[in-house]
Amino acid sequence: MRAAAKSSAAKPRRRVSRAPAPKPYHHGDLRRVLIDAALQLVGEGGAETVSVREAARRAGVSPGAPFRHFPSRDALMQAVSEEAQRRFRAEIEAALAAAPGDPLGRFRCLGLAYLRWAMRNPTHFEIISSRRLFDHDKAAGISSDNAELIELSERTLAEALAAGQLRTVDLKQVQIAGRALVYGFARMNIDGHFPRWGVDAAEAEQAAEAILDLFIEGIAKRT
Repeated sequence: MRAAAKSSAAKPRRRVSRAPAPKPYHHGDLRRVLIDAALQLVGEGGAETVSVREAARRAGVSPGAPFRHFPSRDALMQAVSEEAQRRFRAEIEAALAAAPGDPLGRFRCLGLAYLRWAMRNPTHFEIISSRRLFDHDKAAGISSDNAELIELSERTLAEALAAGQLRTVDLKQVQIAGRALVYGFARMNIDGHFPRWGVDAAEAEQAAEAILDLFIEGIAKRT
């Protein structure tokens, strides 16, 4: 027994290899990841839920990591607004790429893309359409991009008039009415007015398409 013990004691100890310390988490594009995290927060709970600290937590980085990209919440919100506007513009351009050649057909595609995106992304639409959520004066890109979309809608209706598709020559009235239709319908969705008019959430896009068609029927010259 003693010999066995001695033999056991004589065995050299095995060295336990330690795993290397984990490397700090690193993003290839931290700015993009933070914007995506903030957009997710907006979609879940509205713009009021966004903070640089919570975006950092969602991104898996330390609370101080975002501040070289976004020194304040306002800076983060401006970037979120720019990304929301970019996605909105992309939706419009994709719809127009598949639009028919006649001006009223293009206007219908434009209006429908506008309404669908606004209803599927209500909090994102509210950010880019409201002046209270970020500093518009510091976001020249968003303002100019929005102006271009409005001008596109107005130009499309002007082309419809030139092509003899409109029943009225008062182009400005038609342009204002078209803008009021799409923007007003989108705001009704955001402000929760649809139940008052008996429009179920599942039927909102179908109602938007029907109302847009009704508007176009009202302005189109009858043949």
